[in-house]
Amino acid sequence: MLTREQKKETVATLAEKFSRATSVFVADYRGLAVEDVNELRGQLRSATEGESEYQVTKNSLLRLASEGSGVEALKEHFVGPTAIAISYGDPVSMAKVLVKYEKDHDVFEIKGGLFEGKTLAKEEMAKLATLPSLQALRGQLAGLLLAPAGKLARLLKEPGGQLARLMEARKGSLEE
Repeated sequence: MLTREQKKETVATLAEKFSRATSVFVADYRGLAVEDVNELRGQLRSATEGESEYQVTKNSLLRLASEGSGVEALKEHFVGPTAIAISYGDPVSMAKVLVKYEKDHDVFEIKGGLFEGKTLAKEEMAKLATLPSLQALRGQLAGLLLAPAGKLARLLKEPGGQLARLMEARKGSLEE
């Protein structure tokens, strides 16, 4: 049983986490074994490079912490056994792990989420999970930015190459 001071401290910590979060997802973990929850935590940690948290917290403390923190829209999901997954970095990686975990474990259910201040239904979370990760998007952007420079370099190099091949062919024909 938590004391009043511990509850206040927990609410303050949660409110601070909510204010830093890029996304928050709420799930019903009822029926999961401890090993399954630890497996999920490990998957989240590795996929998000440690920029996420998964924790089970009392609904009353979640409701208090959500007030004024931008997560108030999720209050309706704070009923029954509730776990929250908080991402401080790339929300797509977290969504991918949670959606895949939900498919693999029938008892795990995603209730909803919040991304950039907008609430997400389960269907929207599934769409978010299909997006490429932040690292993949950065790679695609770098490729798009470098492609014109590569084409320009090849274009500028080609006349000199043609001249060199022409001179080599002429040299070969003179030697015959």
